[in-house]
Amino acid sequence: MKIYSLQEVATIIAGQSPNSKYYNTDGNGIPFFQGKTDFGDLYPKVRVYCTNPIKIAEKNDILLSVRAPVGPTNLSPGKVCIGRGLTAIRPNEKIRLKYLLYFFRYFETQLQRQGTGTTFKAITQNVIKNLKIPVPSLPEQERIVARIEELFSELDKAVETLKTTQQQLAVYRQAVYASIFDHGTLRPITDFFEISGGLTKNSKRHEFHTKMPYLRVANVYYNFLDLREIKQIGVMPNEIERTLLQKDDLLFVEGNGSKSQIGRVAIWDGSIKNCLHQNHLIKGRPIGGMLPKYALFYLISGYGRKQILDIASSTSGLYTLSINKIKNLKIPYIDIDDQKKSLELIDSRLSCCDQIERTVDTALQQAEAMRQSILKQAFEGGL
Repeated sequence: MKIYSLQEVATIIAGQSPNSKYYNTDGNGIPFFQGKTDFGDLYPKVRVYCTNPIKIAEKNDILLSVRAPVGPTNLSPGKVCIGRGLTAIRPNEKIRLKYLLYFFRYFETQLQRQGTGTTFKAITQNVIKNLKIPVPSLPEQERIVARIEELFSELDKAVETLKTTQQQLAVYRQAVYASIFDHGTLRPITDFFEISGGLTKNSKRHEFHTKMPYLRVANVYYNFLDLREIKQIGVMPNEIERTLLQKDDLLFVEGNGSKSQIGRVAIWDGSIKNCLHQNHLIKGRPIGGMLPKYALFYLISGYGRKQILDIASSTSGLYTLSINKIKNLKIPYIDIDDQKKSLELIDSRLSCCDQIERTVDTALQQAEAMRQSILKQAFEGGL
């Protein structure tokens, strides 16, 4: 087996972003991909077009994300414009497309480690050009690809079953919410929660003497807090009182995101002492009259999600909220005793659902680990 540098087996096209005045969402020009944002399992979803492209990828060129994050890959769906977050890789006669694509997916973690930069990790064109690729004979490449796809096909069937189960559980969950929230008088959220923002941007925060833990968008999901990575931030004393979290605060995700992710909401559990929150998380502090958990369940129900999407702004497919928009939300009010009964009913009906969802999530994570194990065997001589 020969070892080649990538530039010996492929044409490499570094992306370059055109002026934003040439972007549109009306279908004028050719599809434009800036980075990983629009990636799917194999092909990206077209969202933005460009009428004056600078760098172009052709159909089935490998699209490699080279900055924030480094490593993910897709195939070009046709003639497309690529921005600086991508590099297009076009295999030559020495190497099969699928073999090279699977190699990059095997090598993704190692490639990430070669990224540099303090704010956003990126890899240079020099690193890309000199990547070492093991290249067996063409028949052996075809055999390896066939074996990978055979094993992936079996794995995909199992994953499809798990995802179907997830969808069925989601439908059941929404049916439970619908049975609870189809009555009550709609009242402004501000009757029950004080809505406010968090820490604003300040380029000199690294110079501030006081450092405190704070929550970011990456920590807040639907009725779930991911606290595995909590960062510290420099703050001024006069910012602390306004942005300090208290147990039972609602937290809304405000920043740019997809339709399915904007307006994620969870309850702060108070597990980290003296924790603040960034400005892209909007805080709802209880002021009485409504249980935070009751409000939370409404906001993640179909009724609440429809309201959030109705008030969210959308630009080029990216959705945003604001403090004023959150203040326009309405929640069905029932008295506290009825709220407690509703929560007991939700808990009783969804406890089994929660357990099954955790089992499915674990199985999906194991399936992804198995996918990486298959690629590892394929490129380390194990298949």
